[in-house]
Amino acid sequence: MIRKILISTKTAAIVLAFTPSIGSSQSGQQAIEEIEVFANSRRSEGLTNVNAAVSVLGEEELDLILHTHYQEALSRVPGFSGNRNNGQESLMAIRSPVLTGSGACGAFLIAENGIPVRSAGFCNVNEMFDTHSEYAQSIEVIRGPASTFWGSNALHGLVNVRLPQPGEIGELSLEQGPRGSYRAKTAIGSDNGNYKQSLYITGISEEGYRDDSGVDQQKASWLYEYTLANGIQMEGGFTYNNLNQETAGYVAGAKAYEDSDKRDTNPNPEAYRDSQSTRAWTRFTMESGDWEITATPYFREVNMSFVQHYLPGQPIEDNEHRSIGIQIAAFRELNNNSSFSWGLDAESTDGAYKENQPNPTTGSLFVRRTIPQGMHYDYEVEATQFAVFANYETPLTDRLDLSIGARLENIDYEYDNLMLDGRTDANGVACGFGGCRFSRPADRDDDFSDVSPKLGLSYELNGSHNFFVRAQRGIRAPQSTELYRLQGSQSVADLDSVELDSYELALQGAGSNWNYSASLYWMDKENEVLKDSNRMNLNGSHTKHQGFEVAVGYDLTNSLSLAGVYNLADHTYENDLVSGGQNINGNDIDTAPDHFGNLRLTYRPAENLLAELELVHMGEYYTNPENTASYDGHDLLNLRLQYDVNDDLMIYLNALNITDEEYAERADFSGWVGDRYFPGEPARIFVGFTWKYR
Repeated sequence: MIRKILISTKTAAIVLAFTPSIGSSQSGQQAIEEIEVFANSRRSEGLTNVNAAVSVLGEEELDLILHTHYQEALSRVPGFSGNRNNGQESLMAIRSPVLTGSGACGAFLIAENGIPVRSAGFCNVNEMFDTHSEYAQSIEVIRGPASTFWGSNALHGLVNVRLPQPGEIGELSLEQGPRGSYRAKTAIGSDNGNYKQSLYITGISEEGYRDDSGVDQQKASWLYEYTLANGIQMEGGFTYNNLNQETAGYVAGAKAYEDSDKRDTNPNPEAYRDSQSTRAWTRFTMESGDWEITATPYFREVNMSFVQHYLPGQPIEDNEHRSIGIQIAAFRELNNNSSFSWGLDAESTDGAYKENQPNPTTGSLFVRRTIPQGMHYDYEVEATQFAVFANYETPLTDRLDLSIGARLENIDYEYDNLMLDGRTDANGVACGFGGCRFSRPADRDDDFSDVSPKLGLSYELNGSHNFFVRAQRGIRAPQSTELYRLQGSQSVADLDSVELDSYELALQGAGSNWNYSASLYWMDKENEVLKDSNRMNLNGSHTKHQGFEVAVGYDLTNSLSLAGVYNLADHTYENDLVSGGQNINGNDIDTAPDHFGNLRLTYRPAENLLAELELVHMGEYYTNPENTASYDGHDLLNLRLQYDVNDDLMIYLNALNITDEEYAERADFSGWVGDRYFPGEPARIFVGFTWKYR
C-alpha cells in the first residue's frame, strides 16, 4: 500500500496542477490564521494552533455552494467519500468505506454547535439531515478518531455544524430548480447590546428526479446571546427539523443507471421516511480564578418512521428517543505557555423501537413461513452515558509541542422487551423451518466502559511549514439495535466496544498566496460488529485502513484561484471471514474507492462577480466483499455563478453535472438481485437570489 501511495503521489500532484479546480480568493497564511475551529477542543481556537486532522468549510464557501445535500459540500473535504443515496438520505464515509448495517452509523459523530444530534447508542445513517447545515456559519470535519473530547461514535470522524452568531440580520433567499424544486430561506435578528437573537428558517419542496421521490423539509433555528450583570455569558437556542420524504429504492441490473428506461423509475413507490427532531441548549461561560469554565445543558428529541423497503415483508420501523444531558469543560493557561483542560459529560436517554409488518410476506415458502405479518419488535431502552476527560499541551522546545489527553467513558443500557421473548410471532405462534427470523431477547442490562487516549507532537520546521505526529484511539459502544434487534437463534448479543487505533504523519504549510496540508495515516480496527450467515450480531471483523490525503490552495492571480483535494486509500479485511462461500481475508472492503477527489477553479473578475468550476472525481470500487463486482466510478463537472447587483441583492446560478454524466450516487451488489444502484441526477440548473433588507 505504501508503495502504491508513493507512486501515485506524483500523479496526484500532476492532476492538482493541471486540472481545473476552485478555491478561495484568499488562499494564503492570512486566510488560515482567520479560521476558528470548535470541534477539536470544544472551544473556539485558531486553526493554526490545532494538532488534528481537521478541515473547515467557511461561510463564504458554503454561501457559494448553496448545497441541496450536504454531500455537495463535504466532497471538498479530504477523506470524505460518502454516498448521497435518494432524497436527503445518505451513507457517511470519512477515512473509511461506506459502512452499512444497523450500527454502522456509530462510526461517525454528527453534532450541531457541539451537541450530538443523536444519543450515542441510537444513531442513524441519515442523521446529517437533522442539522441546519443550509444556514451553517461553518462545517468542521475531524478525520479519524475524535473520541478524547467527544467519546463514543467519534470513531472514524466527527462533523460539527456551527450555526451563525446571532445578531442584527434580515434576509430572504428564494430558489427554483428542475422538476418542481423550490427552496426558501429567511433570517431575522436584532442586536440589543448585551442581548442578541436571530431566527433562521429553511423550507424545501421538490418532486424528485425519480418517480414518487418527492421531498418536503422544514427547519428552524433560534439563537441568542446574553451577558449577565456578573459577566457570565450565555449562548444557546433550539433547532427543529421536519422531513417528509417519498423514498426511491434501488434499480437493478448491470449498469442500470445508464438505462433510460430504468434510471428515473422507482421500484418501491410505497416507501417513505418521516422524521422530526428537536434540540435545545444553553452554553454558560464564566471565569473562576485562572479557569475558564463552560457548562452546556441540553435537551434532544428524535422521532422517525420509515418503510424498510429493502427487507422481505417491508416492515415499518418506528424509533424514537429523548435525552437530557450536560457538557462541562474547564480550561486554564499555565505559566510555562502550557495549557490544561478537563471536563465531564453526562446524558440520560429514554429510547423506544417498534417494527411492524402490516402486510403478509411474499416470496419463497421459506421467506413466507419465517417472516410473519404483525409486530416483530417492541422494546424500550434506558441509556446513561458518563465520561471524564483531560488534555495537556506544553512546549518541549522552542519548536516542538506536545499534546496528550485521555477520556474514560461508561455507557449503560437497561433493556425492556414489551413483547413475548424468543422467536415466535406476536401471538406466540412458532414459525416454520425452526423459528421466526426475529429474536427478542429477555430483559437485560449491558454496560460498556472504554478509555480513549491520544498523543500528538507538532514541530515547526520554519515559518511556513509544520510537521505533526498523532496517535489516538477511537471507540464506539455497540448500538442498541445491535444488542436487542436480534435475528435467528441468537438470544443474547455478547458484544464488545469497537476500537480503532490510528497513527498519522502530517505536513502543512502556508505562504502569502498558497496553503497545503498532507496526511499519511494507518488505522487498525478491532471488534467491528458484523451479521454472520446465521444473522447473528458478532464482533467478527478486523480491518485495516490506510491512506494519503492532500489539500492545496493557490492564488494564480489576483482574480484566479486553484484548490483541490486528492485521496488515496486502502481498506482491507484482515481476518478469516466467509462471504458468498469465499474467505475474504485480504480483500478490499466494498464501497471503498482507492482514489477520489475534488478540484476547483475560482474566477473573480470584479468585486461583484464570482464564478467557480468544480470537478468531482469518484474512483472505481468493489460493490461486494468477494471483490467480484465493481462500479467504474465517475467524474462530475459543476458550474456556479454569483452576481451582486448591489449591496443588498445577490443573484446566483448553480449548474450541476453540466456534462450530463450517467452515473450512480451509490452502487451495490446483492446476492438476490445482482448489481443495483441509486442513479445520479442528470444535468440540472438552480437559480435564485438573496435579498438582505437589514
